[in-house]
Amino acid sequence: MIQPYFLKKYLLPFIIYCVILYNYQPVSILHERSVGGCCRPLTRMNDKLRSALTAFDSHTELRLQQTKNRRVGVVGGNLVTNISANAGGVCARANCMGAWGFASAGSADDEAVKNVLLHARENAGLLNAKAPKQGKRLARCAPFSFTDPRTFKDTEQKTLTEFAMQLDGYISKTYPDLTSRSVSIAADCVTKELYTSEGSFSYQLFPRTYVVVSMSVEAEDGTNMDLYDIFGGGEGWFSDYYDDPAALYEQIDALYTELMKKREGVFPEAGEQLCIIDSAISGMVAHEAVGHTTEADLVLAGSVAAGALGAQVASPLVNLTDFANTAFGKRAPLPVFVDEEGVECRDAVIIKDGILTGYMNNLEAAAHFDMAPTGNARAFAFSDEPLIRMRNTAIHPGKDRLEDMIASVDRGYYLTRTCNGQADTTGEFMFGITMGYEIRNGRLGSALRDTTISGVAFNMLKTVDMLSDTVCWDIAGYCGKKQYMTVSMGGPAIRCRVNVGGR
Repeated sequence: MIQPYFLKKYLLPFIIYCVILYNYQPVSILHERSVGGCCRPLTRMNDKLRSALTAFDSHTELRLQQTKNRRVGVVGGNLVTNISANAGGVCARANCMGAWGFASAGSADDEAVKNVLLHARENAGLLNAKAPKQGKRLARCAPFSFTDPRTFKDTEQKTLTEFAMQLDGYISKTYPDLTSRSVSIAADCVTKELYTSEGSFSYQLFPRTYVVVSMSVEAEDGTNMDLYDIFGGGEGWFSDYYDDPAALYEQIDALYTELMKKREGVFPEAGEQLCIIDSAISGMVAHEAVGHTTEADLVLAGSVAAGALGAQVASPLVNLTDFANTAFGKRAPLPVFVDEEGVECRDAVIIKDGILTGYMNNLEAAAHFDMAPTGNARAFAFSDEPLIRMRNTAIHPGKDRLEDMIASVDRGYYLTRTCNGQADTTGEFMFGITMGYEIRNGRLGSALRDTTISGVAFNMLKTVDMLSDTVCWDIAGYCGKKQYMTVSMGGPAIRCRVNVGGR
């Protein structure tokens, strides 16, 4: 099973991740320049090192990386998480007749760079000697360069803690009937600098920030009801999105109102039901249930998408794309311009008009399937090798208004929030549903208690007959395929038939 790090309930995984960061030995990476208190890698290699890299007779990558993580967590008025972690280093990966060698170091001086290049090359040769892979080749692509024009902007830890405490104070004062409450803030920035033997270069910043509020209340039968929401944020720095905590009070009020409706909620009827699943859930379908099955390494491992190119896997209304850096005419929530192999990132069109048209790939998989490289090779930490990973995966919007979709259902459910999800390479999925409503005679009825939905993605997508005309994105997710990776996922509301859990 592929299980995403999707901040389930947000609190426990948030704390676990903070513990990981706290125990992750921070290192300093190249201190010639400092921007906003964060060490920034050099943007020019010296001639000697550049010559050493370009002298390799096969594909070689050199990546310098700096990761800045800030985490604040307040639970019931108590500051339980207050972490600022800074880690970085350098890594190299070399290909020798189809075999890959990798090496990394927790510093980035000239000597460390020389050593990782040397060791990556040696490791590739050793692996090729032990298990020759002369039949494997890499797709060719032109060198590409990209330099992010932005500079790093930091936020003092004190600003984050005061912001969280003020939000918590408002919740405590306004809603004393809650049994528990929490406020979590994340403010991260990853800086990557990449060079390849073919001449590609990139300098990219990946800042991301968000605020999560969670509330719990006790129902009359003694059951604990909880609900959370992500307030604002996205690509960028904390100061880009958050100025005054009071600006979030209206959203907090709306979350409390929904929780009170859920407190009086009912269980849905079990079985296949006509449902409208909102964007948060359709985005999960796009990422978990479809996206993973079309990552080329999992296709080669035998996923349901293997051999299905050109087949109808969804309703003709369904289009699904893994976007690189723009989506639907706007900047994508987590734009990636160059991947860790030095490939210019391009949109990977997965489903077009219900037909499976492509896979997400790296250089090796692109050559195997005779496809153009899409730039999906990504790595999370400097010590991670790049894998085929998603970026901004979404189902395209349709032409229907949400209110018309609801009015079209005589008896069914409108499912609005999910807390987690999992799927395997057969496309079979199960998602937790934390909020939803009955639909009776075209109108919303009682709220729902926690339930699940399940099915096989390609079967479920074939039942889609309406899609809303707007798309919403989830920007706070981490995908857990072997290594954590920041991703975004989105989609419209879709009307379909899906298996719903009962009591």
